[in-house]
Amino acid sequence: MTFPRRIRQWLAFCLILGSFGSSAAQRQTENVILVTTDGLRWEEVFRGAEEMLISREYGNVGDTNALRELFWRPTPEERRKALLPFLWGTVAQKGQIWGNRDRKSDVRVSNGHNFSYPGYNEFLTGIADPAVDSNDKILNANTNVFEWLAQQPGFDGRVAAAVNWDVLPWILNGPRAQFPIWSGFDVPAGTVRLEVPEAFTELVGPSRTIWSGVLLDTFVGYAARHAVRTVKPRALYVSYGETDDWAHEARYERYLKAAHEFDRFLSGLWDLVQSRPEYRDRTSLVITADHGRGPAPLAWKDHGKQILASAYMWFAVMGPDTPPAGEREGTPLVRQAQVASTVAALLGKDFRAFSPRSAEAIPLGESPR
Repeated sequence: MTFPRRIRQWLAFCLILGSFGSSAAQRQTENVILVTTDGLRWEEVFRGAEEMLISREYGNVGDTNALRELFWRPTPEERRKALLPFLWGTVAQKGQIWGNRDRKSDVRVSNGHNFSYPGYNEFLTGIADPAVDSNDKILNANTNVFEWLAQQPGFDGRVAAAVNWDVLPWILNGPRAQFPIWSGFDVPAGTVRLEVPEAFTELVGPSRTIWSGVLLDTFVGYAARHAVRTVKPRALYVSYGETDDWAHEARYERYLKAAHEFDRFLSGLWDLVQSRPEYRDRTSLVITADHGRGPAPLAWKDHGKQILASAYMWFAVMGPDTPPAGEREGTPLVRQAQVASTVAALLGKDFRAFSPRSAEAIPLGESPR
């Protein structure tokens, strides 16, 4: 039997809702926060600090004993919890996490480039677009899921972003998206700026002394928390950047500490939203990265098409509509492009009905092991 197009779309949407383990009537998620950290390897996420890189030769580590005391433990499970205590002590316990290749759970970039703009475009728009092949400041032709959500009933004025890398306002296409974006750098003309206290803005300018296009992540964290308190977004995107830049400089100590601070930010942000009635037990948290990196001892610094291993990344989610299945094992391949539809589906929205080229949502409805 052939069903009319509208009925087919409705049936497909019901299947999406079913994959999330709850019906629209039972759905509790009213808000979604997507947080990313640039280029954090799956190896550290699932194995913790890598011993070969806690060295002067490969990691440019000055005091190896001090770094080992902070992050080295006898087993991968202990090491990863020392590095990322909130991710493993809370998110993985109450939600789900994919990407441990040692346990046959792969999360993979689909765009083939394995660097930033193509990666951000892929997980924000659901499209691995071959036309996106550089990190140039070009306004993105593809519509991202946050821009789309801002146009949905109940989301007007309730979408925001706080981003680190200076190219992201172009990737989000700020002039077209028209939701408020915080960046410590210049933004394309017509972008709506997320308002922050004047004193904070005065602090940001003189702090741009390490990298030309990336700030210290602490500023992004403040802007994100400020957005929660003032804009009260139902959909918030937060992008951290230090992990990628310290890795490119082969500074393993700084890379690990940036990852640890990222985890601390996640914990603080979660505590903040759980302290507020409009967010408490109504918010889903999605966490991922834009690409992976190569293996130790040398390629860990870099990523790109020439480093095939840098296509592998990771994904985690926690919230009232996510069964606590923990660390996933032996799962079908998860593609980076599935993140956008997953963000929408957590809110009971069908992004693919608007953008058929976007990948499907990641199934979250499996029962705990």
